[in-house]
Amino acid sequence: MARLPLIDPAVTSGDIRASFDRMPVVLNIFRMMAHADANFIPAMRFANSILHKQKLNHVNRELLILQVAQRQKGVYEWRQHVPIALGVGVTQRQIDCIEQGSYDDAAFNAAEQALLAFGREVIDSVRVAEPVFAAMRSHFSEQEIVESILAIGFYMMMARLTEATEVDLDPAAGMTVFEGGKKRSG
Repeated sequence: MARLPLIDPAVTSGDIRASFDRMPVVLNIFRMMAHADANFIPAMRFANSILHKQKLNHVNRELLILQVAQRQKGVYEWRQHVPIALGVGVTQRQIDCIEQGSYDDAAFNAAEQALLAFGREVIDSVRVAEPVFAAMRSHFSEQEIVESILAIGFYMMMARLTEATEVDLDPAAGMTVFEGGKKRSG
């Protein structure tokens, strides 16, 4: 059971209520985030921009999100993002490799291996060794590199929110939430 009560969307108002009303599925993570009313809308917009507006492609983004969940023990994010990852083209073998921490497996192409090596260093060390950065740069644009860092940071924050407050796990919403956000960003 969550350490803090989940906000009932029916008792919210204004932009927060409008945001809840637009959600195809009201997940517990959003109900917990609503405690921070000044941050809720900016965080939702930031999440939507990561999922739908970045140049970084959907497969690479989901690989990073799953890597964050795996390395940070973010059970909530893992549950929600495995179906999204599968829905955008990540393979089950790749998911299994991430779950096992096998980032250099043949399931990943050279660019994905560079991405996951980069992600591991950003998550674990903050600073990235020059050879790892150079490998990332050989496959990804400057924009995609910065977008990768921002996606990692956002999902590290979400893992901390859900794990520190022990947010109750929802059933996986999968592509329903992803597709709902795409409509809002269009």
